Amino acid sequence: MAGVTVPVGLAQLRSEAAKYGDTPYLLTVSDDGRPHAVSVRVGWEQDELRLSGGTRSRSNAAARPEITLLWPAIENGGYSLIVDGTASVDGEQIAIQPVSAVLHRSLAASAERAAGSQCKPVLTPEPGQDAAAAFAARAQGADAST
Repeated sequence: MAGVTVPVGLAQLRSEAAKYGDTPYLLTVSDDGRPHAVSVRVGWEQDELRLSGGTRSRSNAAARPEITLLWPAIENGGYSLIVDGTASVDGEQIAIQPVSAVLHRSLAASAERAAGSQCKPVLTPEPGQDAAAAFAARAQGADAST
């Protein structure tokens, strides 16, 4: 499905995340531009992922709210789940509104192909649409279908 993007709703993201468990890595960016990665425990609260963040994670997310959650592949050669979102900090809690998500895996070189990667969209904003508006629209659509 190279070159094909299929937008899907929040329900599919919830389903995919459930397969990977509740302990992804939270990726934030520090004041000096370096990445900060920590293992966290997340849970869904309405349409947001919530977690208890450490001091550095909360500080980074408050200053630079564009974050990523990464669930490593479950099996060798399998897909990782990568969720980009917008964070808000309230006390020791970080709430993350998902904006986009992909299933991603690396592909080893073979006689038939060069090394590379493969991605499957799980949650994508519409072209030209503000990411937060895209998320809200999909969340409303998911609510209407349940």
